[in-house]
Amino acid sequence: MNVAEILELVRSAGRRYLCEDEAKEILSRVGIPVTPCRLARTEDEAVERAGELGYPVVLKVRSPLIVHKSDTGGVALNLVDSRQVRRAYREIMARAVAVDPAAAVTVQPMAESGREVIVGVTDDRQFGAVLLFGLGGVFTEILGDVSFRLLPVDRDAACSMIRSLRGYRLLSGYRGAPPADEEALIDILIKVSDLVAAYPQIREMDLNPVVVYERGALVLDARIFI
Repeated sequence: MNVAEILELVRSAGRRYLCEDEAKEILSRVGIPVTPCRLARTEDEAVERAGELGYPVVLKVRSPLIVHKSDTGGVALNLVDSRQVRRAYREIMARAVAVDPAAAVTVQPMAESGREVIVGVTDDRQFGAVLLFGLGGVFTEILGDVSFRLLPVDRDAACSMIRSLRGYRLLSGYRGAPPADEEALIDILIKVSDLVAAYPQIREMDLNPVVVYERGALVLDARIFI
């Protein structure tokens, strides 16, 4: 399905929240790199998907009624074999079905570590769509090291968002660490801006974390609201 078809499917179902596999499908359609996200509705399917992707893998609960997956015990990381996948599936589903009897899981490869950032879109009542960029982890949660721009943004604005952070040195290279791929981040910011401009029914977006490497960047988790 294309972007418009995915959004219409969600709208026609009476939902505002896109499940992660739906959100990542939209992102991948516009050229934003994401981790593969395979749906599994049974324990055996979860093992099969893990075998297809290769270990280690991550299991996440998949339900339009469960937005904050980690807060509800809906995420299992770094699963290295089928035994761990089966156990994680049972534990996640035992909690999830109490909220949504139709819940499932997604299986995703465990990504390599890198520098984490967040990219978001919010709908401001006064100004309209606003793009957010910040460093991940405590830099966002405690220090509030984020930058904002009204949409749409061009390359210069995206570059300014990145370089205006107080912790920018963590991306540009610090104590011998190689610089992160700033061009990959600029590309993601521009493509998010273009996506929201093309589909204004997208009201909010939360890409967190986005892991940036010496070469390239990858969206590990995505939430979209319409």
